[in-house]
Amino acid sequence: MLSFLNRKAAIFTFAAIATLQIADLGPANRAFAADDPKAVKDEDGKYFDAKGNPTYSIKPDGTVDWFTYSGYRRYHSECHVCHGPDGMGSTYAPALLDSLKHLDYEKFQAIVIEGRQNVGNGNEKVMPSLGLNKNVMCYLDDIYVYLRARSDDALGRVRPGKRENKSQATIDAEKACLGE
Repeated sequence: MLSFLNRKAAIFTFAAIATLQIADLGPANRAFAADDPKAVKDEDGKYFDAKGNPTYSIKPDGTVDWFTYSGYRRYHSECHVCHGPDGMGSTYAPALLDSLKHLDYEKFQAIVIEGRQNVGNGNEKVMPSLGLNKNVMCYLDDIYVYLRARSDDALGRVRPGKRENKSQATIDAEKACLGE
């Protein structure tokens, strides 16, 4: 079992790896999900909005970018047990479709990495820290992009039928993050 300091170091290491997958964003460039999600920049198939946050790209024929598709897969393998199918919530955890209307990208990352606990009125809700879970941390942007598309009603409650291909840069980043 990791000591407290080693655990914190591991969390920060995984957070750094996930963050390095996107451009360096200063506080002035952070956006709220409610901001315009329109993709204005494409880096090897990864899309960013005007404020530099990862976002989705869905073509008129329904083709989604690789990261939205991957986010669907990762969300349903790691998150839906608590947060319900397609981010719609459950009696156990809140609807992330609603949460992303209020959370900026940085806060979303912090909650996933560090976890969160809300206690009050005899009701305790705990989001565990997932900062050591490579199946989440290596795909954190993907999960965010998928939930952002769902939150904006740009993507329905179905597995995306068509997707863009995964770029070589994405394959390489995934292997590096997973330690392959």
